[in-house]
Amino acid sequence: MNLPNLITLGRVILVPIVFWLLVSGQTQLAFMVFVLAGVSDAVDGFIAKRFGLSTELGAYLDPLADKLLIVSIFVALGVRGALPSWLVIAVVSRDILIVVGVMLSWLLDKPVRISPLAVSKANTVAQIVLAGVVLADDGFGLGLEALRIGLVWVAGILTIASLYAYLRAWLRHMSG
Repeated sequence: MNLPNLITLGRVILVPIVFWLLVSGQTQLAFMVFVLAGVSDAVDGFIAKRFGLSTELGAYLDPLADKLLIVSIFVALGVRGALPSWLVIAVVSRDILIVVGVMLSWLLDKPVRISPLAVSKANTVAQIVLAGVVLADDGFGLGLEALRIGLVWVAGILTIASLYAYLRAWLRHMSG
């Protein structure tokens, strides 16, 4: 356990906090916690790389913390009606299917190497930007409805494209 991993664990602890803030209608605070989580992600990555503190735990924990935060925000925003249900279902289903695929490959003694694809990185960026825009718009009344609609479609298309790419890679891996 080192400083970057402790910062990442702090980000995991922020997940239920930001979820609670969102479902209780405290969107401004939720936005600020979201920004804090983003800053902590950058800080833990910088410290790990700059001081040679990268660990196997951190390699798993960091993306897990990011996914937990994004999924919880999407679910909370979906419950509030701030994001369309189809997008929330697509985002959550994609992540569940990836985890199931990895677990199934381990169970079948064909472990798959987990590495993010370019489309997956673009998808993550789109989801983070969408979450930030929705939180900022809802919290501060910025009037970003047109931008939100565009970002919903970009995130939706990239989520489906990412799922397709992972499914294709997984099927190729599993078939030998």
